[in-house]
Amino acid sequence: MKLLAPSILSADFYRLGEQISACIRGGADILHFDVMDGHFVPNITFGPVVLESIKKHCSIPLDAHLMIENVDKYIPDFVKAGADMISIHIENNYHIHRSLELIKSLGAKAGVVINPATSLKLLEEVLHYVDFVLLMSVNPGFGGQKFIPRSIERLRMLKAMVLEINPKVLVEIDGGIKEDNIRQVAEAGADIIVVGSAIFSSEDVEAQTRKLKNILISLEAL
Repeated sequence: MKLLAPSILSADFYRLGEQISACIRGGADILHFDVMDGHFVPNITFGPVVLESIKKHCSIPLDAHLMIENVDKYIPDFVKAGADMISIHIENNYHIHRSLELIKSLGAKAGVVINPATSLKLLEEVLHYVDFVLLMSVNPGFGGQKFIPRSIERLRMLKAMVLEINPKVLVEIDGGIKEDNIRQVAEAGADIIVVGSAIFSSEDVEAQTRKLKNILISLEAL
């Protein structure tokens, strides 16, 4: 099953609750949170307090992508707030096994994130310990960026690596996914597809979510 994960980074924060509900009605499977601290990436977004507020009213899993420094310090806060999935970057964590085990010990699914220019070879050992891998198809930090075409080949390579080392691992992709390329990334091996502006820039968030989800459902029928 291909899972659709709207990213609230691109939402209208004045209408956040309304738009999240629209995504869920439209068939969203996971809600994606891009957490940024202004240090690891050049932007600041939201923390566990926002996630906790949404958790109280959200019926689908919450996926926290931590683009922050000192992740071990904040992982417990995000799990306590209600994150069902937490992913951390391989680029800024010297002791990533310890951090992944911390996430799992607290009851959440653990994921590792890899940036566009980072070698996939770094994941070979990590795949033994994670539940999912998040492949960035833009440079992290801002929503609405253009999809990096090389990401399709990296996605195919990553999926092959996962199938060889640990087939239970899900492959997630995030960045520049839109109606004109969502089918391509799904066919290349993505199990979880994060979509931001292509959903929340629509005047009808529910209809747009359903449209993208139906594309993914149609692939399952083939």
